[in-house]
Amino acid sequence: MERRSLFKVAGASALAAGGLGSLAAPALGQGAAGGASARTLRFVPQANLANFDPIWGTQYVVRNAGMLVWDTLYGLDENLAPQRQMVEQEEVSADGLTWTFKLREGLKFHDNTPVTSKDVVASLARWAVRDPMGQMIRAIQQELVAVDDRSFRWVLKEPYPKMRLALGKNNAPCSFIMPERIARTDPFQQITEYVGSGPFRFVREEWVPGARAVFQKFDGYVPRAEPASWMSGGKRAMVDRVEWVVMPDPATAAAALQNGEVDWWENPISDLVPLLKRNRNINIDIADPLGNIGSFRMNHLHAPFNDVRARRAVLMALSQEDYMRALVGDSSDLWKSLPSFFTPGTPLYTEAGGDLLKGRRDYDAAKKLLAETGYKGEPITLVVAQDQPITKAFGDVSADLLKRIGMNVDFVATDWGTVGSRRALKTPPSQGGWHIFHSWHAGADCINPAAYTALRANGDGAWFGWPKSDAVEAARNEWFAAPNLEAEKAAVAKMNKEAMEFGLYAPTGFFLSYQAWRKNVSGVVKAPIPFFWGVTKS
Repeated sequence: MERRSLFKVAGASALAAGGLGSLAAPALGQGAAGGASARTLRFVPQANLANFDPIWGTQYVVRNAGMLVWDTLYGLDENLAPQRQMVEQEEVSADGLTWTFKLREGLKFHDNTPVTSKDVVASLARWAVRDPMGQMIRAIQQELVAVDDRSFRWVLKEPYPKMRLALGKNNAPCSFIMPERIARTDPFQQITEYVGSGPFRFVREEWVPGARAVFQKFDGYVPRAEPASWMSGGKRAMVDRVEWVVMPDPATAAAALQNGEVDWWENPISDLVPLLKRNRNINIDIADPLGNIGSFRMNHLHAPFNDVRARRAVLMALSQEDYMRALVGDSSDLWKSLPSFFTPGTPLYTEAGGDLLKGRRDYDAAKKLLAETGYKGEPITLVVAQDQPITKAFGDVSADLLKRIGMNVDFVATDWGTVGSRRALKTPPSQGGWHIFHSWHAGADCINPAAYTALRANGDGAWFGWPKSDAVEAARNEWFAAPNLEAEKAAVAKMNKEAMEFGLYAPTGFFLSYQAWRKNVSGVVKAPIPFFWGVTKS
């Protein structure tokens, strides 16, 4: 790939000249020397924080920032088990229909107002409109009401045993708790006030989209007594200030990390990893052993992808190896082909129905199947974020793939923030909508159907692309009703098969990614999210 060759040459030249620090890098203010600098952690996120409503959309960069600012009622620990977080206790009636929750004492928002059950009720009501698990609860809800300032009650028409998971899951949108006045914002409109009760507060006056976002330690936060474990336990802020420094160019980010101008880089590209490993001041490791699943997302509302034959044409021609090598290069230990929608190596993993993604890629058969849809060369709008290495690599491969099967590609090069806004539009592609965009899903989100937002097929309630398949949804419901692991496996196999045949979306492969941080930073953990509590800097 030309992109890969460019970075190898640039990196080698910089190393010969004395390291990547010789590459052009921004002059970041370091603040006062000594202690003040050690109390500020500078972090390079995966993408620009273009908007900051963690319920309105599902971008990981927004969810990750939201973790600093907003807290949740429960939180997943490192064993993927939901633990109490804002909740002190809960009671479930014998018939499983009434859940009564009590909040921890002393919780307060960043504006120093107390967190009350009215805030929780309004926050859950907004979240439930947008989140797949929330939608399920909402469909069987009888009432969601505040009992007193610290207690609230959720009464259902049918039991929902996965309530704790729904309220503590890590995939977006998380059930973040906001003040009632903010939570009453229409779920399809973005909030404009960013007040939470988490360990850090958002410094809005220093927010410059495309450049930086700043989070300040909230002294009023009272952490739980238990040790921190992912989203659960004592979220203790060990630094006074976290600055997110946006650096779309990987070479610039690598230079800044080597120079000590930034402390932690969320996702260094694999081309630069060998050079970073040679720097004795830098740690580099796999970010999350559960990895990621690449996504080629098609819009089911508009031709040709409103026809299952067009979607299947893509799957039969798509080479996951091409996508993976474009992203991670020749490191075969960083990726694997994935004839599945589920995370490999986990209990429910299945390849049922995945034969369409295996074996020789058949462009001629794909062309023939596409022709049967009546497609006659209309522009196919492929929206690709250039400031996100994952989507940029995928987009270049897709442009070539689509041309190979006879499609006329309208390649829209843009930024990740714009993709996040544009993919929410249902208008025709010729009127500002889209046919295809690329994303990826954390493996932790894809171990079962519960929180797997991208695998819903409930039409208007589904994730972007709005697929509708009663067969996929029925299999999903079978999993929720499964009495044991064997029944769960059977339901997931059925779901995978139905989703493949339906062409719900096209998985582009399974891959691992790196994170890198300077050795004077400690407390960085392997997880699907960069957690900032417990992280110190000397």
